[in-house]
Amino acid sequence: MSRYSERHDDGRPDVTLAVTSLDISIHEPPETQPALPTRSRDDRYVLPTRRRRHRIPALLQENPTRLWRPREIAAHFGDITLHTMYRQLSRWADDGLIHKIGPGLY
Repeated sequence: MSRYSERHDDGRPDVTLAVTSLDISIHEPPETQPALPTRSRDDRYVLPTRRRRHRIPALLQENPTRLWRPREIAAHFGDITLHTMYRQLSRWADDGLIHKIGPGLY
């Protein structure tokens, strides 16, 4: 018994139809994410309160119910590459400075 023996009224044709033409539209994706820098700013020589180690936990505490992704944090500060942001967040989570909720969520 064939599983296609019944006719379903779902808008599809009963027989195979040949495709005779095709229209393609290309849409540019919206620029929603700002470009991150190619080099991170070295913040070892600034005041301790202006370092990312103090600014990022303060950002996370402003809205404790929000789940932050590393790209969002890096874009918020705009002075750090995404790779460096991943490393710093991972190190701080291991040190207990911040909490990692799940993969890529702080």
